Amino acid sequence: MDPEGILDFVRARRLAVVATVAGDDSPQAALVGIAVTNDGRIVFDTVTGSRKYANLRRHKKTAIVVGWEDEVTVQLEGIGEEPTGADLAYCKDAYFDAHPDGRERQDWPDIAYIAVRLTWMRYCDYGASGSGIFEHNVSG
Repeated sequence: MDPEGILDFVRARRLAVVATVAGDDSPQAALVGIAVTNDGRIVFDTVTGSRKYANLRRHKKTAIVVGWEDEVTVQLEGIGEEPTGADLAYCKDAYFDAHPDGRERQDWPDIAYIAVRLTWMRYCDYGASGSGIFEHNVSG
């Protein structure tokens, strides 16, 4: 499977587990609603008081797991950043396309959007179709 096929798999899902690193280097994970931008970034919203937000402000590296039904999953790694200006509008549009209810949260004073620029991805199918494992380093 090529990287675009992996992103198509991710686009078809609305939820992911995002893992971040706390200040004491302990791992922390949370279930979030996600979207994929046309340029291949994973976007989610969070409140600025959340652990994941604080963790990403300190240490931008993150891991994401998408899918688990039928023993098919995608593992992603990347750099989580807060977009600004026109890029923020672009990321929010992608997020709202996937999560129309997200528009209700955009006016919250403590809402933030995170866009994860992917550095690595792996598709694994251990289920009945057993199509295998496909791993890609992402450049750019």
